[in-house]
Amino acid sequence: MASNRPAQPTSFAPNDTHTFGYASGKDEGTWEEWNPTEDSVLPVRGRHRVGKQRGGGLARSSTVLGVGVIAAVGAGGMATAAPGKAPVSISLPDLSSVTESAKALISDGGSSAPKGSTTPLTSAGLTSVDTAQGATDAGEALRARIMQQAESQQNQVDTAAQQAAQAAAAKKAVALAAKQQDDAEAKAAAVKKKAEDAAKAEAEAERLAELAKSYSLPTSSYTLTSTFGEAGSMWSSGYHTGLDFAAPTGTLIKAIHSGTITEAGWAGSYGYRTILTLDDGTELWFCHQSSISVSVGQKVATGDVIGRVGATGNVTGPHLHLEVHPGGAATGIDPMAWLQGKGLNP
Repeated sequence: MASNRPAQPTSFAPNDTHTFGYASGKDEGTWEEWNPTEDSVLPVRGRHRVGKQRGGGLARSSTVLGVGVIAAVGAGGMATAAPGKAPVSISLPDLSSVTESAKALISDGGSSAPKGSTTPLTSAGLTSVDTAQGATDAGEALRARIMQQAESQQNQVDTAAQQAAQAAAAKKAVALAAKQQDDAEAKAAAVKKKAEDAAKAEAEAERLAELAKSYSLPTSSYTLTSTFGEAGSMWSSGYHTGLDFAAPTGTLIKAIHSGTITEAGWAGSYGYRTILTLDDGTELWFCHQSSISVSVGQKVATGDVIGRVGATGNVTGPHLHLEVHPGGAATGIDPMAWLQGKGLNP
């Protein structure tokens, strides 16, 4: 609304003979203030621009009006006038008709505004599960769901860690049990092998002891001087081919085992030699004898005297030179090892 123009100043002093239509004189020198009103002041002439309403404005205005009407009804169904005036009753249509009218206006105006909801905002996000659990506030329900999900994830992590720890412990226990079993088996195998070896040694000792009863050393009161395989220029083969028992001349020479005399006589560098052939074909050569007490073809038993120690042939002193030829072979083997295999220890 345009404001009123200010009052024009007067060029004359008022007196009791001039009376204006806008004020009433009272006592002389006393005037009431001029308060122009809408009735006493002419409207200001001029152009006033009015904004054009765009399409759909009527529908929107009607919708707002409908909402306002509903709000008024919710407030009590009574509008109150300005202070000092009597209240005026307002008749309102049925709410259902107003709602239908608002829907129609929205549809006519081409508006796609979403329909309103009477659900309170605090319960708008509640699900049936939340409601069943007694939740009444959407925020609290959301917070509870988040906390529940976090707790579930933490429980999953804890469960996975616990399962991993249990698996590692089980694996360690299995490995430890396997190691203990392997150790126990190895120990048992070692004990068994030791027992078997002891049993074998005992059996071999018994066999040799029994065998020794049928074998005997070739002489007594002797000293071993040269062993098998020793190198030297005094031997034609370049090495020693037998085992020497040094003993005084005339010391008895005995049959080591039962067998048959296959040779008895002079043998060049071997001096006087006697060959005893055993039942398995092994030949025993007794060399450098001073005398021979048996003849070819004679059967002898273990311990029978077959000759005496001497220094005949290629020698440096009296001794018995013993050789062993398995199967009558030209090359002999170590007499020491052969005697030990028969239970004898020279």
